[in-house]
Amino acid sequence: MAKTTTSKKRTAGRTTVAMKRAMAVSGLFFIFFVLFHCYGNLKYFLGEDAYNGYAHHLRTMFEPILPYEGLLWILRVLLLVALVVHAGAAFHLWARNNKARGSDKYAVKKASAEYYASRYANRTMRWGGVILLLFIVAHILQFTTLSLQFGGHYYSGDAYENMYIAFSHWWVWLMYLVAVCSLGLHVWHGVWSALQSLGATRKNTIPGIRLVAFLIAAALVVGFMSVPTAILFNIGIAAPVDGPWPIPVH
Repeated sequence: MAKTTTSKKRTAGRTTVAMKRAMAVSGLFFIFFVLFHCYGNLKYFLGEDAYNGYAHHLRTMFEPILPYEGLLWILRVLLLVALVVHAGAAFHLWARNNKARGSDKYAVKKASAEYYASRYANRTMRWGGVILLLFIVAHILQFTTLSLQFGGHYYSGDAYENMYIAFSHWWVWLMYLVAVCSLGLHVWHGVWSALQSLGATRKNTIPGIRLVAFLIAAALVVGFMSVPTAILFNIGIAAPVDGPWPIPVH
């Protein structure tokens, strides 16, 4: 009986490690993607032609090797797979943790700075993840399918004007701020957790990892909010003048 119990614990331990590593790899993939996405958004400051040209180039990249929007669809599929893996692993670990705690989950625990920091990180990751999931869905419906046109009428193929219309309204800017801050906190804790799960944390690497995690999170928050803030307060952003960007027929 003891051997069976020990075997189950080892299997559960291996599953937990696998789930944590799956979360780490999928999370790092998301971080690389949002860094690239943030960099692309900054091209908005170059003007309407430059930004719409960049958005159009993403759809025609690697043609004719790939079909029109081929690269974007590859990225979408990879992101969907990563999202399922990341969210599924997170839910699995959360459910297993609750089951393991059992009736002791309401027990009084020793108050300490480490305990409160751990609780804060866990709650931030959990609720921040929910906010991000809802934001991803809304963001796709807003700027990809144009199903949610916050702030006015959007134009198919004119990414520059659509962003200008949206973020000219303070309430759209505020919703975006909440989502981006959630992203920053998620990335801040996520980089640390991911590298820890992958075995990269050592006593001598902890300060550097903490610094890198903070810098990545701060860069994403500042980078993603720079364009909406510039549009809202009319700082260095020209109003769209050329109308919808022409979409080639394929």
